[in-house]
Amino acid sequence: MAKVYPNHNNDNQELEIIDISSKRETLTMWMKSLVMQGNGCTVYNDNGEVVYRIDNYDDKDSDKVYLMDLKGKVLFTILRKKIWMFRKWEGYKSNINGLDLIVDKPLFQVTKNCSWVLNLGQEFSCDVAYDNNIEAASHYRLEGSSGTSALRITNGKGGLVAEAKRKLSSSGVVLGDDVLSLIIEASVDNALVMALVVAYGLVQRKI
Repeated sequence: MAKVYPNHNNDNQELEIIDISSKRETLTMWMKSLVMQGNGCTVYNDNGEVVYRIDNYDDKDSDKVYLMDLKGKVLFTILRKKIWMFRKWEGYKSNINGLDLIVDKPLFQVTKNCSWVLNLGQEFSCDVAYDNNIEAASHYRLEGSSGTSALRITNGKGGLVAEAKRKLSSSGVVLGDDVLSLIIEASVDNALVMALVVAYGLVQRKI
């Protein structure tokens, strides 16, 4: 269920949509773009309807990716930044008209942890600072394995927010590693979760 709240940071008092469900949601992620020969992914709900999409016309590992709804309205813009030898990914939430808010501070920042940067193991995690005021942000954590799209998203207390894993067919057969089930816990902003999944895909160079 989508809830609409006033955006108090905007002088024109425009509204932004936060897609929060009262129950756990299961989405299907297909790591393919709707655009032929494009990179990205397409996300379906239980009814087989497209709810989110990423169409990246450049090569994978792009510096700028848009998370959109079915109609192509931009929900989040994710930028890759480079500071010396390190990289981070910033997520900017669009307003109700789908306009980029790149001039504003990012809603979240994703950084790799040191063990992954130093290639100390196959398991790795990314830290997420989430807030309009990054310096006073709450935190999420992205946990996964090198070379895979599967991941867990946890909050600052270690509670599960969402999990993506390889999808099972109705007969119990594990599908290819480009088809995932994304389970999002109740009372979570689904679009924010998708934006974090996109950032994770960029870290893994899957999108």
